[in-house]
Amino acid sequence: MRIWFHKHTVEGRLPLLDQWYREHLDAVADPGTTVDIKTLPAETYPDSTPFSLVGHHSAQVLFSQHFAQAAVTAERQGYDAWVIAAGQDPGLRDARPLAAIPTVGYGESAFFLSAMTGQRFAVLGFMPPLEEPIRANIRRYGLESSLSGYEVIPGSWDSVHRSLEGDFDQFVEMYSAAAERAAKSGAEVIIPAEGIPNEILWHLGIHELHGLPVVDPAGLAVKLAETLVHLGELRLFSRSSHGYWFSRPEQAVTTHLEKVFLGSGL
Repeated sequence: MRIWFHKHTVEGRLPLLDQWYREHLDAVADPGTTVDIKTLPAETYPDSTPFSLVGHHSAQVLFSQHFAQAAVTAERQGYDAWVIAAGQDPGLRDARPLAAIPTVGYGESAFFLSAMTGQRFAVLGFMPPLEEPIRANIRRYGLESSLSGYEVIPGSWDSVHRSLEGDFDQFVEMYSAAAERAAKSGAEVIIPAEGIPNEILWHLGIHELHGLPVVDPAGLAVKLAETLVHLGELRLFSRSSHGYWFSRPEQAVTTHLEKVFLGSGL
């Protein structure tokens, strides 16, 4: 099985983070599953992270178009599933009608599994601009009743950057304090809002804080992608091709439209 795992960063800008992702996904994937980590084009932004861009919906529209079209590319290159590994699930909504392979989102997977198992979840983040789109997704998913709270951890930006240089003390202290507040406010599980804190927690082997399980959305998305592929192979559950949202025109029509709007077929 081949899974296209798409990150919202540029490869090589944060070598330690790249290493953590590789080790993480190799550890959780089944034997025989290959998870190929894909990233943004190098010219997308000049900094080490895209943090200055993701707080603007106008930029996110372009990111979403890129990610959704990547799901099409994944299908055409023979991948069995596609994962968007960003907390706000950019491109996921449009990827589903565009591609017939399983398409899985970082945030959506964690939110739905928590709710499906009857557990109230707290979302802990470090980027203030992402609270609004992630909350909007939770509303659209119909899961507001399962959300105990969303906290942007004060001052955690600096602690995340320190962790990416190998200094984890401040991050662990601040995240642990936020988890304690979440537990007191009624949360039963914790979901990291963004991918980088999740990788820090996984690297440190932190899977529980103040009695609350810490969900691993990145690993969960990979396992869900594997499960959906297996369910389709067993004909237990598969994607529909019926109706407005999931039917697709003939390939020749699609190729023509891609040439018109994208400049060339994929």
